Parts: sequence; structure tokens; C-alpha cells
Amino acid sequence: MPRVALLLLLLICSLAAGAAPIAGPGDYTRTIDSGGRERHYRVHVPRSYDPARPAPLLLALHGGGGNMNLQAEHYGLVDASEQRGFIAVFPNGIGALGGDRLATWNAGRCCGKARDQGVDDVAFIRAVVAELQGQLAVDPRRIWATGMSNGGMMAQRLGCEAADLFSAIAPVAGTDNTVDCHPARPVAVIEFHARDDDHVLFDGGAGPNAFPNRAQVTEFTSVPETISRWTRRNGCPANAQVQRTLERPGARCELQAAGCGAPVALCVTDSGGHSWPGTPAMRPGKGAPSQALSANALMWDFFSGLIARP
Repeated sequence: MPRVALLLLLLICSLAAGAAPIAGPGDYTRTIDSGGRERHYRVHVPRSYDPARPAPLLLALHGGGGNMNLQAEHYGLVDASEQRGFIAVFPNGIGALGGDRLATWNAGRCCGKARDQGVDDVAFIRAVVAELQGQLAVDPRRIWATGMSNGGMMAQRLGCEAADLFSAIAPVAGTDNTVDCHPARPVAVIEFHARDDDHVLFDGGAGPNAFPNRAQVTEFTSVPETISRWTRRNGCPANAQVQRTLERPGARCELQAAGCGAPVALCVTDSGGHSWPGTPAMRPGKGAPSQALSANALMWDFFSGLIARP
């Protein structure tokens, strides 16, 4: 089906379902059919949005057991959207008990109900982006994905299976647990992970606090192996020099870009556990995220520094 016809069909379906098109700045909750399931997502369009100037789009995926509201409200991405002028999108995974709560993503070897039922979350996310492209001015060169934990793993899968759509990914506390990965083109990657993560262990495996039921997870790929995979996929030379781009007490970032089809970066914090660096603690008694760096600020700097590809 030609692209124009597809976008028109999405718009007609949206109107038939009683959902008015997204016309400008504000917060929206949307429903879409994907694979015979009713799926939901939230959108924040910043006040600076101008339909005459296509905006970046950042898709942010919640962690396992979370939902779109948690991702939108606890990691500062709505504020970042206002500050930086990008459209922020928060899809919802498959709820363990029905509905949108306690949701997971099928990221390959993880996690939970979405993985066990073989849910096609890549198709769902493609449909979300297509619907938004039919209603908003989105810059196709600046469509990016991030996510927390299982959501970060899903961002990894998008890099593998939707590289034609996503030019860059920024997983937080979520390593590459895909089953098969052959990106259609190089994908820029910046990974954030704490050394003391007790869910997705830095050196691989599931930590003691990964899930109440360990059958819901897997023996997670290590951070070093994840970075190694992306450098190979992006054609980086095996002996390429790694550049230290940030070093401060409690955190450091490294970049491998020379000779790569797309850059690969890793930011590591010494502490913070399984969390989103630079944000407040979400729940009392669960430990505080590292304040040695801001994942939101650094991923935006990384995205913004990318050379636009045709």
C-alpha cells in the first residue's frame, strides 16, 4: 500500500474510533489496534511545536512491570520535551493481569507475558510512529528510542528490526537480549548502566531483584558484550581507539566513532543500582539513582550531535 494511502487509512480509522487527530501542543492518550489487540500510548507535544518545522520524536519505553504513565511521569522526559522541543511518546506494553498495568515488552529473550505470548511489539511501535507521522510534523531523520530496563531491551530490538525508522537508541539499564539482529543500516547507540545494578547485572545474568519470579526473565547479556555487538554491527574497526568523553567522580562515558557507520557510546555510573541516572528516587527504600550524570541531558547531546543521514 502506498505510504499516502496508509496514512490516510490510519487517519480515517482514528476518526472512526472517535479520537480526534493530534492538532498541536498538549498531552494525549491514544488507542490503536495492533495484531488484534487494543494497545495504548501517550503523547506529549511541546509548546514550541510548529507544524512548519518538523520536530524530533523520542519514543520512551517503560520497564518490566511498569506502564506508560510511570514512564511519562517519573523520568523527567516531559520536562525535557519542553526544554528541547521534541515530541515525547510513551507506548504501553502488555499487562500481566489484563489492561495496561504490570506490563512487559517482547524484547527477544525477555520478558514476561509479552515474550511468552510472542507479542509483535515491533509492529505495534511502527504503527504508533506511522499514526503520529500522519498527524504531526515529524522529522524522519530524528526518530529515536530510549527505555528503562525491559524497555531499554525493547529499544535494542528496535535498533535491530526497525533501523529503517530509528536512527539512534539510548537504552537505560537494559542490555541486548535479542534473538536475532541484522539492522538494515548502522544505528547510533548510547547505553547507560550502573556498575551495581542488582537487576540486570553489569557483567551478565539476572540479579537477586530482577523479578519476583525468575522465570519471567533470562540470563541477561552483559554490558560489555552488548557494546561489542553494536560496534561489530556498525562496522567499527576491531582496534579502534575508544575516546573518553566524560569523566567525573562516580561516572564516565566512552565513545567509539572512528571508522564506524554510526557511533557507539557507553556511560557507566558507579552507583545507582537499577535506575535512571539524574532523576529522583521513585520509591522510598529502593535506593537513589546516581546524580553523577543525567541520562536525559547526555542522550539529547548524543542525538543532537549525530550527522543526519539521507
